Amino acid sequence: MNILILGSGGRESAFAWKLAQSPKCSQLFIAPGNAGTGQYGTNLNVKVNDFEGIKQAVLNNKIDLVLVGPEEPLVKGIHDFFLADDLLRGVPVIGPQREGAQLEGSKDFSKQFMERNDIPAAASKTFTRETMQEGFEYLATIGLPIVLKADGLAAGKGVLICMSVVEAQQELIEMLTEAKFGEASSKVVVEQFLQGIELSVFVLSDGNNYKVLPSAKDYKRIGEGDTGLNTGGMGSVSPVPFASGEFLQKVEQRVIIPTINGLKQEGIPYKGFIFIGLMNCGGDPYMIEYNCRMGDPETESVMMRIESDLVDLLQGVAEGTLDEKELVISDKVAATVVMVAGGYPGEYLKDKTITGMENVRDSQVFHAGTYLDGEDVKTSGGRVLAITSLQDNMFDALQQATADASRIYYDGMYFRKDIGFDLL
Repeated sequence: MNILILGSGGRESAFAWKLAQSPKCSQLFIAPGNAGTGQYGTNLNVKVNDFEGIKQAVLNNKIDLVLVGPEEPLVKGIHDFFLADDLLRGVPVIGPQREGAQLEGSKDFSKQFMERNDIPAAASKTFTRETMQEGFEYLATIGLPIVLKADGLAAGKGVLICMSVVEAQQELIEMLTEAKFGEASSKVVVEQFLQGIELSVFVLSDGNNYKVLPSAKDYKRIGEGDTGLNTGGMGSVSPVPFASGEFLQKVEQRVIIPTINGLKQEGIPYKGFIFIGLMNCGGDPYMIEYNCRMGDPETESVMMRIESDLVDLLQGVAEGTLDEKELVISDKVAATVVMVAGGYPGEYLKDKTITGMENVRDSQVFHAGTYLDGEDVKTSGGRVLAITSLQDNMFDALQQATADASRIYYDGMYFRKDIGFDLL
């Protein structure tokens, strides 16, 4: 079958790498892709939110299945666009319709969904410009630190952790009245801070059945020792050592099953990935957030550990027969080190030539922010490459990925050398 992946980051590179291995995949297209995805299929110069352009690409290339990588086209209704079009209706889209994508598109929607379905989560309330005074009163009752979340999509930057009530009041004013995160912060969720260790669990669902994919943990801070500004993710590991069988059983019973059942009961069709962001609080799972797609850079680690045919699994989602498909997960450990541009996550350097990728020994190089300039591969994004190694144990995987990252060079290059060390 002919498959189209939408997106251009490390996550989409990992999808392309995995799908290209399937005997069921005759032709693979990536829109818009990057310098690395071209080795697995054909890049198409179409942006992820250009629905008409995507329609033409699907028809011109006789696409049989579309896998949506990033959240924005899902929240904007790419799946609904296909269902409403006579020529596209028969092409399955992996990724929820607009209503299901609200699990990520609106923090307020997802918090209310958790409440309705008795899913354990931090105490919270949502406020608008009109109810800001009530928000101030709530801030005084919730305990420190205080978490503020912009309701809408804010490119991963809409979450603030405030260490005092005064700071939280000031930030709430800026978010609601000064549009600190644009339209995304016209509503703000004020949330209790959960103490514990974060991890992500990924689920693939056809709307009735589900498969639990490997767990992973990512590292958001730019600096070693988890210091400095938040980024889109500086690395990841899978599996997560503290997520034992017993803990994951609690996740399935208390979070995954109520989520799938809740979507069904509320009549929300959902075909695609559900990212479940969790906090392990003394052995009990608490929900932090949903995403309506796979995480990045977790996908790079997770895909390395899936031994089954991904096309077969996605076909199961499309046809509603996911329960008949086999999911085989490797016992090995995958570690991902993300290489970023100088200056990231602030204003960062671009158009730097990358060398040394041929020196990588026992890791997979997933491109994230790269483009081809003639024969040269150049940097185009804040996160440039994701170096992933699959080994027998975590120490070896981390050591190999870090060593291989240091064999690559570009001007202003930076990566953390301590990814996963807190878990060793």
